Amino acid sequence: MDKVQQYERVFRHLDSNGDGKISAPELQICVEKIGGELSLEEAEIVAELIDSDGDGMLSLEDLVKVVESANDEEKMNDLKMAFKMYEDDQTDGYCGCITPKSLKRMLSKLGDSRTVDECELMIATFDLDGNGVLDFYEFQYMMS
Repeated sequence: MDKVQQYERVFRHLDSNGDGKISAPELQICVEKIGGELSLEEAEIVAELIDSDGDGMLSLEDLVKVVESANDEEKMNDLKMAFKMYEDDQTDGYCGCITPKSLKRMLSKLGDSRTVDECELMIATFDLDGNGVLDFYEFQYMMS
């Protein structure tokens, strides 16, 4: 089953009356089924915030958008954590960047022994501003 089919299946489950939309009461029931609490007023606010066509109810596209943006946020958090692992600890005078020495240090911890020169070449491939280090945005580009 591909991702689209999974979304459609979840949507059909949430759309208890089968009208092709998830209403605030359906959303409230869904949240309660998974152990949460959501008043009808809160469900209406959530539906209104997520709703893309202004009818106060959620379409399949709205559901996909919410799930995908949550996945994107989770991926971004994972990327930030990974960056921090490689980030220089200020011994080279850089803060918030991956330096050749910090890259070498992290790769060594992972069992991949590289020279500083090799790490400089690895960084140069994705060093968009040519300053010899990777900031978070360059690291993000490298990982995409």
